[in-house]
Amino acid sequence: MLNNKTPCCSKRDDKLRKPSLVGHRCSCRCSPGCSVQSRRNPSLGASNRALARWLPAEYEDGVSVPRGWTEGRRFSGFPLPLVRQVSNEIVRFPPELLRMDQQRSLMFMQWGQFIDHDLDFSPETPARVPFGGGTDCDTSCAKEPPCFPIQVQAASFFQGRKGEVICFPTRRCWWLSCSLAQINALSSFLDGSVVYGSEAAVAERLRDRSSRRGLLAVNHNFTDRGRAYMPFGPMRKEPCLKASGAARIPCFLAGDTRASEMLELACMHTLFVREHNRLAGKLRSLNPHWNDERLYQEARKILGAMIQIITYRDYLPLLLGCRFHRLIPRYQGYNESVDPRISNVFTLAFRFAHASVPPTVGRLDEYYRPITPEIQLRTSFFAVWRIIQEGGIDPYLRSLMANQAKLMTQQQMVVGELRDQLFEQVERIGFDLAALNMQRSRDHGLPGYNSWRKFCGLSEPSGVKSLGHVLRNRNLARKFLKLYGTPKNIDIWIGALAEPFVKGGRVGPLMACLIGTQFRNIRDGDRFWWQNPGVFTPRQRCSLAKISLSRIICDNTHITKVSRNIFQANRYPRGFVSCSQIPKLDLRPWKSKRCSLCLSVKMLFVSTSL
Repeated sequence: MLNNKTPCCSKRDDKLRKPSLVGHRCSCRCSPGCSVQSRRNPSLGASNRALARWLPAEYEDGVSVPRGWTEGRRFSGFPLPLVRQVSNEIVRFPPELLRMDQQRSLMFMQWGQFIDHDLDFSPETPARVPFGGGTDCDTSCAKEPPCFPIQVQAASFFQGRKGEVICFPTRRCWWLSCSLAQINALSSFLDGSVVYGSEAAVAERLRDRSSRRGLLAVNHNFTDRGRAYMPFGPMRKEPCLKASGAARIPCFLAGDTRASEMLELACMHTLFVREHNRLAGKLRSLNPHWNDERLYQEARKILGAMIQIITYRDYLPLLLGCRFHRLIPRYQGYNESVDPRISNVFTLAFRFAHASVPPTVGRLDEYYRPITPEIQLRTSFFAVWRIIQEGGIDPYLRSLMANQAKLMTQQQMVVGELRDQLFEQVERIGFDLAALNMQRSRDHGLPGYNSWRKFCGLSEPSGVKSLGHVLRNRNLARKFLKLYGTPKNIDIWIGALAEPFVKGGRVGPLMACLIGTQFRNIRDGDRFWWQNPGVFTPRQRCSLAKISLSRIICDNTHITKVSRNIFQANRYPRGFVSCSQIPKLDLRPWKSKRCSLCLSVKMLFVSTSL
């Protein structure tokens, strides 16, 4: 595994420094796009840099051609199956088998997506036409770079005649040409970039400069019963306009470009924009002498700490279960030798939650009663008009707290709404998210299942018996080997997803290892981690330790009763309490002592002059 380290503001980064006073000391956060890390390597972990590789890439030609590109090409003695074939054989399940998770709320799934969008994004190349010219990647099955289509047999829910070969149009990920590595368009740190953006130009567009109060920009066309929405993005041809029809509601402008893909995700983005502005307002009341920049940076710093705390204190223990303390031991402070970059394999491993998404989007009224009809997931993508015109974000947040996530089992992996009808209302054809994940792993040159098992110190199954033992399911092992021939060839996403959960967790041993290793790295390699001495004062850290996602909902919505343990399954009213019982963030430790200090110095000067 790579082990370097990363900082933020070196001498050559002085122009990017953003001062943030902590007590009487001055620390700094870099502008979006500047690394928040190691002085030895200031760009490590910055946006628009290469993803890290924990294992060498594996390509057909040893350089860049994805495995499975050449029909009939063998690997470890066997050809790779089409990813859609694997999706059909392993992932697909009858809707009547659907089971919900009796121990995890839907918010558990949603938080995973929210923080994933804070950490990594590997954009496709913007090119739509093969480099040699010819047909459009979005309408053709041509396998010519950068086109990397997923072949699929036409069926009743796809356009085309029965038996006709059609394709999901996909393109290869954007490469950093100098190193033949995929790009992470985001900052690698869990720093709130999902709210603020990972590039300076985006961050500037998201700010409200006119008020001079350190605020983020909000929507001037609509409000949520007096509470703010995010601003709209540019009015151009885009999916939200298409999804909204005559309503002509565009996508929201947010720190991450995917904010409007799902309704609940857009609600989470909205919630944290409101929280930033609430924090900035409170800080201004405490420190009326602070200027726009100081208010913005201090509120941003607090909000970033909130996201870190909720993730490591509340979310990861429920995800990693009994492996949590082994993989993410007690914090020992910033370690300059740790490489905090997001690894290529993590971008696939953290897609485990695709198997936790239910087939419908629920909404609950103020008494936590279902609002009918439920929204089919396939009709909800980019449908932010529903938030604007059908009651705001509160009904969705109540559903996230009171409803359950889908349970991932070997018998029911990913719902059909994601496997056959992803984005079907805004694209020429509905996508298969499971197939897309496997195609992406091949595009990224990720080694197969056994290589990652070895990397994590786990056994390497060789046949039906040993794979059946790992999966605790010999029939599933037979299906895998019928498709792949050998466990060595199994695509990492589906192989790791198929493993039974570790005790108390919601991923198997391999997924736990990859996710846990990544989250330890981004914590220990972050010089501005909220617990690192000098980032916050002891009083500030004590205050921050009491925050909760439930309190953020109380402070920024019209919701008055929230779940106390927000990631655990709750059925209203059990497990729900009044907002008055949820501790508030005490911001008094942020009251500046500058004025009293200056007064003391002035009085000392006067007394010595007499």
